Amino acid sequence: MSYRPYQQIQRRKSRQIWVGKVPVGGDAPFSVQTMTNTPTEDAEATIAQIRRAELAGVDIVRVSCPTEEATAALKEIAHEVNVPIVADIHFHYRRAIEAAEAGAACLRINPGNIGSKERVKEVVKAARDHGCSIRIGVNAGSLEKHLLEKYGEPNPEALVESALWHAAHLQELDFHEFKISVKASDVFLAVAAYQQLAEACDHPLHIGITEAGGKRTGTVKSSIGLGSLLWAGIGDTLRVSLSAEPEEEVHVGWDILKSLGIRHRGVKIISCPSCARQGFNVIRTVEALEERLAHIETPLTLSIIGCVVNGPGEALMTDLGVTGGGAGRHMVYSAGRTDHTVEDARMVDHIVELVERKAAEIQAAEALAKQAAE
Repeated sequence: MSYRPYQQIQRRKSRQIWVGKVPVGGDAPFSVQTMTNTPTEDAEATIAQIRRAELAGVDIVRVSCPTEEATAALKEIAHEVNVPIVADIHFHYRRAIEAAEAGAACLRINPGNIGSKERVKEVVKAARDHGCSIRIGVNAGSLEKHLLEKYGEPNPEALVESALWHAAHLQELDFHEFKISVKASDVFLAVAAYQQLAEACDHPLHIGITEAGGKRTGTVKSSIGLGSLLWAGIGDTLRVSLSAEPEEEVHVGWDILKSLGIRHRGVKIISCPSCARQGFNVIRTVEALEERLAHIETPLTLSIIGCVVNGPGEALMTDLGVTGGGAGRHMVYSAGRTDHTVEDARMVDHIVELVERKAAEIQAAEALAKQAAE
């Protein structure tokens, strides 16, 4: 938790549900999701993709289930991976029933295309029988016809009305293990809908800007929308929707959470944009460090600053730091204090060694503390 008042985020209070072994809502840690883009029928390729997302730190993975062959493959997929699987269901409610039987931890259904109340009732029965939660996934691009006629276009009120109507129906069936999303590709529409929904209910919320775009533009768009919601304390789990590989979505999701101090994983690098004062090539150094430190899961902060203008000050706020100096030698900081210098040629290797050593120390201390508490 942050220790500065201006960095505090007051999280919206919500009830808690479970997606497999992952708690969502309440006081549970914010979770990061992604979705596979391999044909689900190809279990081997889908499992491989999920494992790459696991290495990136994903908590929950969604898998599209449009066919009987897909739900059949889901049984093997769910068994072979280490994260809970959400089965993505559109149009064919029977796929939801099959997915629940195959081991899905959650069923994502779109109220705009799943069908009648009776079909939803059958999906709820399957979820209850097999211990699945449900996500009510409302999307501006597939709202129910009567809501489009009522409002004339997708708007926040239409998305929220759809979500709450279907939530009420699940509650009438005495089913409460569900979360809600009200996604749109328009940032203003999505944020306004989530703000209204957050005030209207206490259900856990899955947040996202749908169809955000490619890696760069989608990251910017998602950061604006999700950042606005998270800063306001809205949301319990997120997906960054990019036209990119699933692990890229996970990386961006984590970076958004780390930037707001909501959840920490791995090395957070604070680096300058570089200028003519730099004592070393900051851009290339940061690129190399991001790649070589990607395996570190322990939360750490590292400042990489090219010169002494801001370097010492930034180092005060980070676990480890480097400030560019003259004659090819650069100052290394530990816990905000000057510690030693390092030559330019071996700087990257040296920083990697320091970070790995620091991470090991933190892990050992945490293990001792846990042992003492037991």
